[in-house]
Amino acid sequence: MPQESRIQKSLLNARVNLIFYLLSLAVSFFSRKIFLDVLGTDFMGLTGTLLNLLGFLNLAELGIGSAIGYILYKPLFAHDEQKINEIISVFGYIYRWIGFIILGAGCIMACFLPLIFPNHVFDLGVIYFAFFSYLASSLIGYFANYKQTLLGADQRNYVVTAYYQSAALLKTLLQMGIVYYTSNYYLWIGMELLLGITYSIILNWKVNQVYPWLKSDVKQGKELFKKYPEVIKYTKQLFVHKLGGFVQWQTVPFLIYAFVSLKTVAFYGNYTLVIGKITIFVNNLLGSSDAGVGNLIAEGNRKRIMEVFWELLGIRFLIAGILSFALMQLTEPFIALWLGSEYVLPKTILYLIIFNSFITYTRGTTDQFIFGYGLFSDTWAPIVEIIISLAVAIIGGSLWGLPGVLMGNIVGLILIICIWKPYFLYSKGFKTSVTHYWTGYAKHIVLIILPAIGCHFLFPIETYQPQTSFTHWVIYAGIITVSYGAGTFLLLLLFTDGMRTFYRRIFKRNS
Repeated sequence: MPQESRIQKSLLNARVNLIFYLLSLAVSFFSRKIFLDVLGTDFMGLTGTLLNLLGFLNLAELGIGSAIGYILYKPLFAHDEQKINEIISVFGYIYRWIGFIILGAGCIMACFLPLIFPNHVFDLGVIYFAFFSYLASSLIGYFANYKQTLLGADQRNYVVTAYYQSAALLKTLLQMGIVYYTSNYYLWIGMELLLGITYSIILNWKVNQVYPWLKSDVKQGKELFKKYPEVIKYTKQLFVHKLGGFVQWQTVPFLIYAFVSLKTVAFYGNYTLVIGKITIFVNNLLGSSDAGVGNLIAEGNRKRIMEVFWELLGIRFLIAGILSFALMQLTEPFIALWLGSEYVLPKTILYLIIFNSFITYTRGTTDQFIFGYGLFSDTWAPIVEIIISLAVAIIGGSLWGLPGVLMGNIVGLILIICIWKPYFLYSKGFKTSVTHYWTGYAKHIVLIILPAIGCHFLFPIETYQPQTSFTHWVIYAGIITVSYGAGTFLLLLLFTDGMRTFYRRIFKRNS
């Protein structure tokens, strides 16, 4: 694939992600306020906990979707339509069986809901209706939406984003109307299932339109299953890696519920809604180049691969620095203005969440290249991460509550994601010393901290009082974001090769 085509697709993915991110962000904050006021913190905590419980069932997916996405890179690069049809058929066959497994496991889990919520504020009918609605929505992906993997591997994830986010926005608007006029829990929950059905119908129509030659057959997939042993190989490896990611994100609300309270899950959910939306934005914006990285590695130009790696890492550090500093200064006054000062958590919690998010922002480049090289064999790493994260979270949660729970993820991320993964990529993928990475990483850290120190003293929060009104908040947000962003960009441009490469690319495109 020509480089320009790869760049154009990445930019299109990024633009679509940005548009829908901004729309979703505005609707999410407005709707969250309405839902909390009308439905209550206990109900929002309940739905959040149920979704995390269902996350356990989705582990049955085993990472097959990611394995198929990796396997599709080469046939897509070679335009081998027959092989693509065969791979998608195998994927459909495997996903159908996974769907049946999740359905059975979900029915078994449903038997234990009265034990999980022994002192429930709501009738069991509401809890069961929510659980099975979320379960049905999840199952649609396994029985009907498996073809969307082809769009992602072909750098057309903007199609998935556009249709899914459109359906999600419509669902939220309908839920807001339901809450305003009826305050009915059942109708609110039912919109989740309606979203899944609507999205599935529209997405499959679009896939058939984009790939008219795609003729996948689940029955044929059963016969072709043994022809692609690499699917099982990569699936086994990715399953273990998926466990690490699951523990990192999905178990936190459940542990908070276990060690603190259901209401604290909702309070924590307010913060993660703010920071989580930003994390999704960063991942979608920069993750739009995932398939492009895989395609680049398939070409095998070593010098170009390293240039793109440092370019993407520099962009991530710039964005991570801007967002982390802005969140540190703006989150508490925003929560106070948005929901009320009673919803503000201690600063320690905010700092831990931001530190966790910073690692997530910056790890993406390493993850992209590890995936592009197919380096999934370090299956011990996520197991160690799970043990460390859970041990620290359980001990810390029992001793210190919410801060202790959050420390579990952070310790696991530092040891495995920040230290081990770069070494693994450099030794097995780039096949060079990781020392170059650590010196470059340390330089990037220093360059994003210096402007933060300067802005903190030049623009003290006490002077601008962003917590007094949204007008003050917006003015302060604009001042610190532009000032910090300009200073950080200038330092990265002067002292890092990656940012200079990015600058030349932008300048070349606009000349």
